[in-house]
Amino acid sequence: MAWFVLVVSGVLEAVWATALSESRGFTRLRPTVLFLVSLLLSMAGLAWAMTSLPTGTAYAIWVGIGASLTVLWGFFAGKDRATWGKCLLLVLLVGSIIGLKAVS
Repeated sequence: MAWFVLVVSGVLEAVWATALSESRGFTRLRPTVLFLVSLLLSMAGLAWAMTSLPTGTAYAIWVGIGASLTVLWGFFAGKDRATWGKCLLLVLLVGSIIGLKAVS
């Protein structure tokens, strides 16, 4: 159950990071509210998952999921250009996340 909560919390990290950007410095209401709600839920889920998972592993996986999904969102939304280098590094990041799960 902790792994499931951790993954959902990682997804919510990507949500709050994207909403933070879309809030334009907290000047737009909907993205600001989405940022706050997803931030609180993401942190609460991470904190709960860390009660039964190793802290370093949980945090690295949480950050990795959030970072990967945020980068992918940027690619698909046209806000960032996908290059071979970026895609290779993203694959390495995801591979590292899977590796952390495998050895923990």
